[in-house]
Amino acid sequence: MGAYSPSSQIRARFWNFGEKKNIGEDYFSEILDLAIEIRRARGFDIQNKENAFRLINAENDGIPGCIIDKYGPYFSIEILSAGAEVFRKIIFKLLVEKTGCTGILERSDSEVRTKEGLPLRKEVAYGDVPTEPVLINENGVLFDIDLWNGHKTGYYLDQRDARKRIGELASGKSVLNCFCYTGGFGLYALKGGAKHVHQVDVSKEALKIARDLVLKNKLPTSQITHTQADVFTYLRQCRDKGLQFDLIILDPPKFIESKDSLNKGARGYKDINLLAIKLLSPGGRLATFSCSGLMEMDLFQKIIADAVEDAKRSAQIIERFGQPADHPVKTSFPEGQYLKGLLIEVE
Repeated sequence: MGAYSPSSQIRARFWNFGEKKNIGEDYFSEILDLAIEIRRARGFDIQNKENAFRLINAENDGIPGCIIDKYGPYFSIEILSAGAEVFRKIIFKLLVEKTGCTGILERSDSEVRTKEGLPLRKEVAYGDVPTEPVLINENGVLFDIDLWNGHKTGYYLDQRDARKRIGELASGKSVLNCFCYTGGFGLYALKGGAKHVHQVDVSKEALKIARDLVLKNKLPTSQITHTQADVFTYLRQCRDKGLQFDLIILDPPKFIESKDSLNKGARGYKDINLLAIKLLSPGGRLATFSCSGLMEMDLFQKIIADAVEDAKRSAQIIERFGQPADHPVKTSFPEGQYLKGLLIEVE
């Protein structure tokens, strides 16, 4: 069975295979019960008032075009497809009944909705949702999440495991965190004992939050700097000054929005990684990511290999990154594996 969308280029999205089911309240009740139980088994407690995780990951959890993220006692929800739009109020009602949450914010304000012929919407769907940031605790690191204006549903929950790994690798290192947003990777690096962390982002507002989070986590402000700049320009300036770093994180926004932009996006990934590789000290490491669903891992690895070659360096891939356990990928929906990353070490 599938949901038909008359406006989208994706005319039908499969909801289930095999036996015919009635898509209604009972159907969504079963899906939410299963998602809650699966997350609990993977260490994500629905009743924990400080944690944050993804409860429903669209097609991968049985509701195409629906994202449900938990931030403390609140839920932030994206409805991105015509099929899920029909049942949005049923989903909200069941979520309240099963979780006892304080509030639900619908963040259906992505331009993707226009491709489905749907209006943009950002409003409280249940209870009260504060306009001030919501505090969460991620592996002992505190974050203020702006549910109303933050990226995606409020934050990049999908990089939780990668952030933790960077903290483990950062001890004694000079760290450059590019496209830092509110500084997640940098906070983990500083807490992990980095010698110095350089945070770079084009957003003045995001950098202010990043600075505040250093204080909130009681981390040493003398060992971290925040620079508002275009990352491509900043890296070229570092290259011209002959600067070097021991660990660089590249977690850029999506460079590829459609098949038509694949080649242009690939060039963007090549350029940014080439610049970063040139700035690594001998034995330095680069953690590089792509959140573009159309960028397959084989192509991404080839782009990184070409960047290493053009930088006239030699490198080894020592780790691979992907989505955490609350962002599962259904075997029948490989497109759900949108996040990929590599940790390389250069000579």
